[in-house]
Amino acid sequence: MIISVLITLVIAAPVSWFLAISYRKGVYEKKIGAAEEKSREIIDEALKVAETKKREALLEAKEESLKTKNDLEKECRERRAELQRMERRLQNKEENLDKKTEALERRESSYTAKEENLNKKNAEVDALLEKEKLELERISGLTSEQAKTYLLQTVEEDVKHDTAKMIKEMEARAKEEANKKAREYVVTAIQKCSADHVAETTISVVQLPSDEMKGRIIGREGRNIRTLETLTGVDLIIDDTPEAVILSGFDPMRREIAKIALEKLILDGRIHPARIEEMVEKAQKEVETMIREEGEAATLEVGIHGIHPELVRLLGKMRFRTSYGQNALKHSIEVAHLSGLLAGEMGLDIRLAKRAGLLHDIGKSLDHEMEGSHIQIGADLCKKYKESAVVINAVESHHGDVEPTSLIACIVQAADTISAARPGARRETLETYTNRLKQLEDITNSFKGVEKSFAIQAGREVRIMVIPDQVSDDDMVLLARNISKQIESELEYPGQIKVNVIRESRVTDYAK
Repeated sequence: MIISVLITLVIAAPVSWFLAISYRKGVYEKKIGAAEEKSREIIDEALKVAETKKREALLEAKEESLKTKNDLEKECRERRAELQRMERRLQNKEENLDKKTEALERRESSYTAKEENLNKKNAEVDALLEKEKLELERISGLTSEQAKTYLLQTVEEDVKHDTAKMIKEMEARAKEEANKKAREYVVTAIQKCSADHVAETTISVVQLPSDEMKGRIIGREGRNIRTLETLTGVDLIIDDTPEAVILSGFDPMRREIAKIALEKLILDGRIHPARIEEMVEKAQKEVETMIREEGEAATLEVGIHGIHPELVRLLGKMRFRTSYGQNALKHSIEVAHLSGLLAGEMGLDIRLAKRAGLLHDIGKSLDHEMEGSHIQIGADLCKKYKESAVVINAVESHHGDVEPTSLIACIVQAADTISAARPGARRETLETYTNRLKQLEDITNSFKGVEKSFAIQAGREVRIMVIPDQVSDDDMVLLARNISKQIESELEYPGQIKVNVIRESRVTDYAK
């Protein structure tokens, strides 16, 4: 029984499989036929749509072509009409030109006749002038060359008089306006930058706790005082002044080192050569630190940043440099403030003006150590540390050695003069003062026609007596101007010098 079932299954499985395959094949063939029929319908529909689109495109192209053709024909008609109008205008212009040419030819012939007539009249006038010239020479008794010379002399005197008068008026007017403006700027700047001036001295005083300390400072056989003087380069003056020692020296930095070292020794109480050497070394380090701090404080006070650290150190070093008793660092700070104020009044770069004013005397920090003037040293330092061309020119030109190339350089010149010329700002040695007076009188006496000259009012005015026969009233104006120019170019002086030319005319007669 089982075997028959298995046989039945074996026979039935292939038959069922074959029947299933046949059924599926029929279904697939029907689907493929339906798909092919559908695709043929889609293709036919697409061909119909394409044909319709093609006919529509052809119609649109024909319409566009017809429209373009009409536009072109219209434009051609308009251009033809424009050309015809232009042709008519050209014909009219040509006719007008022909008429004008005929009129010009008629005028030319008329002018030619007039020119011939004028030439004849000119010849007659020349003949009459020659005749009059001969008659004038006969009447005056002068030849034409002599008359020209006389006329030129007369004209020259008149022109000289007018020139002197004009120069005087223009100078007076220009000076009045310039002085008014300058006074406004300078007074405003000075009022905004008030500063106290204390003349620097060449001595420092160190207070002692008692007079007994003087002997300890001197030491056995003077060893301590000699050591201190050798190490610092400063003279110690120990006299009858109670409880005080005087340090004397022209170098403020050395005096400061000696003062700090001596104060430390007095506080410490142990005073001997080895201890003195140690304290002097510490004082030198303290002064170096002080120099750096003074330079940084100066830049902060002025409000300038970005200066090279070495230039800042050199600025601090100027704290221990004086010029005619005026502290160089305080002078530079004041010049910076004044330069900034003047630049603000004139609408210039305030920061750049302050920078130039602060660095204008930077060469004085090294002029005792290097050869050359402080101007050249300062300019070289500014070039070395990449300062701007305006700052370098301001440094070079603040004493007139180089022509200023910017208004800021001129402002620094003015600020430097203001700071130096303030009452009490500087002391001037007697030798410098007398030399300037002598130079002033030598300059004025070198001019032709000057009889005597006197420098008065501490060199602020020079009075010049001229020879009346050699210098006229008109010549006085020119003489005063020329003397002023030469004084400006050859002398260095604070403020201004008044040139006063005096001409005296005397008439003498005798009653008999």
